[in-house]
Amino acid sequence: MKTVILIPCYNESKTISKVINDFKREMPHAEIYVYDNNSTDGTDEIARDAGAIVRYEYKQGKGNVVRTMFREINADCYIMVDGDDTYPPEAAVEIEELILSGQADMVIGDRLSSTYFEENDRPFHNFGNVTVRRLINTFFQSDLKDIMTGMRGFSFNYVKSFPISSREFEIETEMSVFALINNFKIKEIPISYRDRMEGSDSKLNTYTDGYKVISMIIALIRDERPFLFFSSITVLLLIIAGIHFFPILFRYFSTGHVLKIPTLIIIATVVIVAAIIFFTGVVLHVLKRQHADNLERHLILLNELNKDD
Repeated sequence: MKTVILIPCYNESKTISKVINDFKREMPHAEIYVYDNNSTDGTDEIARDAGAIVRYEYKQGKGNVVRTMFREINADCYIMVDGDDTYPPEAAVEIEELILSGQADMVIGDRLSSTYFEENDRPFHNFGNVTVRRLINTFFQSDLKDIMTGMRGFSFNYVKSFPISSREFEIETEMSVFALINNFKIKEIPISYRDRMEGSDSKLNTYTDGYKVISMIIALIRDERPFLFFSSITVLLLIIAGIHFFPILFRYFSTGHVLKIPTLIIIATVVIVAAIIFFTGVVLHVLKRQHADNLERHLILLNELNKDD
């Protein structure tokens, strides 16, 4: 059984050596890969000197890095961790056990149930984590504790089935939703979290990256729950149409006259659009079910290939 440690990095020269050495101590049998994302501070050379296998992704953004890592690396267990020395390397042992034993396809290192809110002194980051968790759990009927953690474990089947569309930090949200919507086995383990060391700056922008994450959630609801998404729009349009239609209808009953003909034309147009949107949701729902069937066949094929190997 092969285990790999995957570390996406951008300008982490102050911490990357310690992260590599810590994981070498805890997981001496694992191969450690550092994927450098256009660092300008010598992160790649420091990582190479520390004994990691260094590769490069030249498209900027964590999502782009993860896409390349998942395409290039074959293993039985993948453990991905940020290179900022905020995650405990000793948790990797339990993550590996859960993956290799078949108990999980994705293991989530849950910061929010332990020390995250005490260690993280950025209140908007805290608020964003809680908000994203509530949105995902509401719309995807789950009870995950930490959606955006930077420490996770993955099985081979998960990694080779995940069609990544994210480019930047919204990748964590996409990974969680993909596992939920496709019925992968998910385990969460509480892990300690420590804030970045002095002089090590976060690459996450609270506002721009927060907007991208919210946009990703909306897109995932549209793509993964099309009937819910388009039905909601249909109901909203029908409510708007009804608010304007019923006063005209009541006036007709009381006076016998039809008033506001242009408004009625607009209302009729809105109702037609609502009907089109509803049936669009129905069609996309059917296509989504077919996609789920295709994914199951893909997973069966992966299992057969693993047996042959």
